Amino acid sequence: MIDDGGTYPRGDSPYQQYVYAYPHKTAYRPLTPAPRLHDVWAGEDRSALALYLHIPFCEMRCGFCNLFTRTGAPAGLTGAYLDALERQATRVADALGEATFATAAFGGGTPTYLTAGELDRLCDIGARFAASGTIPLGVETSPATATIDRLAVLRERGTTRVSIGVQSFLDDEARAAGRPQKRADVDAALGRIRALGFPTLNIDLIYGIGGQTAASWRRSLAAALAWRPEELYLYPLYVRPLTGLSRRDLDWDDQRLQLYRQGRDHLLAEGYEQVSMRMFRLPTDGFDSDAGTGGTRYCCQTDAMVGLGCGARSYTSALHYSFEYAVGARQVRAIIDDYVRATDVDRPRVGFALDDDERRRRHLVQSLLQADGLDRAAYRARFGTAADAALDTSAELTGLAARGWLAEHGPSTLRLSAEGLARSDAVGPALFSPRVRALMTDHVPR
Repeated sequence: MIDDGGTYPRGDSPYQQYVYAYPHKTAYRPLTPAPRLHDVWAGEDRSALALYLHIPFCEMRCGFCNLFTRTGAPAGLTGAYLDALERQATRVADALGEATFATAAFGGGTPTYLTAGELDRLCDIGARFAASGTIPLGVETSPATATIDRLAVLRERGTTRVSIGVQSFLDDEARAAGRPQKRADVDAALGRIRALGFPTLNIDLIYGIGGQTAASWRRSLAAALAWRPEELYLYPLYVRPLTGLSRRDLDWDDQRLQLYRQGRDHLLAEGYEQVSMRMFRLPTDGFDSDAGTGGTRYCCQTDAMVGLGCGARSYTSALHYSFEYAVGARQVRAIIDDYVRATDVDRPRVGFALDDDERRRRHLVQSLLQADGLDRAAYRARFGTAADAALDTSAELTGLAARGWLAEHGPSTLRLSAEGLARSDAVGPALFSPRVRALMTDHVPR
C-alpha cells in the first residue's frame, strides 16, 4: 500500500489528504496512562476481525514513500523482529480471547524482503489467529523481491491476493519517481506471480510523475492491462515531508486530475468497476462491495482490526492505537530497535480515543469515499439518527452538495458524484473534526 498522506494540508487543492483510515496516524498522541490490552478489547465485537502484520523492511526507499520502513537490515535483525512479532502475537491472542478473523494481510515495508524461510515463519505467526479455518490473505511485494522461492511459500500457505507496486512500466518514469527499476524485471515478476496461480493480482500505478504525459500514462495502463489483473490501484503522486521527492515544489493539480480521469475512463471501458477513487476491480461473483477485501465479511466502517508489528495500527470502536510513527531513517531505526528489545507489549503506546462524534465521522468518511456510498439504514441502525441530520456533519455535507460533489441525497443512499469521487482527497479532509485537524496540524514530521 502507498501511504501518500501526510500532514493536514491547506488550500483548495483536490489533493489534500489520502484518507484510507480515520483519524490519520498523525493525530495519534501518547496514551497516558497506557491501557491494558485486555481492557481495550473487553466488550468489543470479535466476530469478524481483520489481521495485519507489518514488516518494516525494504530493499530500497522510493522517492515518494513516507511509510514506516527502513532499507536493509543488519545480520540477525529480521530474525529478531520475527521473535518480537511472535511475542506480541502471544500477548494479543491472550488479550483477545475467543475471536474470529475474516481477513488478513502482510504489509510494510515489503514483506517479501524476508527470505522464504522467514516468510514461512511469518505465516505461522499469522496462522495462530485462524483457528476456525483458512482466511483470505493478501501480501504486498515488489518486482525485486517477488522471487520464485518466496512466492512459492506464499502460494503454499494459502495467500489469495498478491499486490505488487509497479508505479510505472516506463523506466524513465520509475527513475523520476525515485524508484529505479527495469521493465524487464517488472514483467518477469508478474510472470512468476501469474504462473503460481494466485487468485487475485493487484497492480499499483502512480500518475503525476515528473515528465509523465497522457500518452506515457496510456502506455503504462496498457502494459498493466496486458496481465489482466483482478485489481488495479491508481495513486496520485504526493510529495511529503522527509521523502526523497520532498525538495521539489510542484503545482500539478490539473495534470493529476486529467490523468486520473483518463485512467478511470480507460479501466471502466475495459470492464473494470470502480470501488473508490483509487481502487478498480474486475467484477467477480461473491464479492462483498462493502468490505473491499475480496469477498470477506470484514467491513471497514464497523469491524475492528488487530495490528502486529511496530508499524501496525489496531482499531477498536473506542480506541485506535499503535507504536510511535516516523519517516526519517534514524527515527525509524530507533523505533524498530526498541520494538525488538521490548518485553512489555501489553499496553498500547500512542493512539486516539474516539467519542461518539468521532465514531459517526469515521463511519461517514469510510463509507462516503467508497463508490457505493453510505447506506442510510445501516447508519441509522448504528447511531439512531440520519447521517445528514446530525449537527456534527450536516454543514459539511451541505457544502459538498453545493459544490456538486454529492450525486445522491436520497432516502436510501448518500453517494459522491463522479466529480466528488475524483476529489476524494478533498472530500475526506472536509469531514475531519476540528480536533483531528488541530492534532494533524500540530504534528511534527520526524
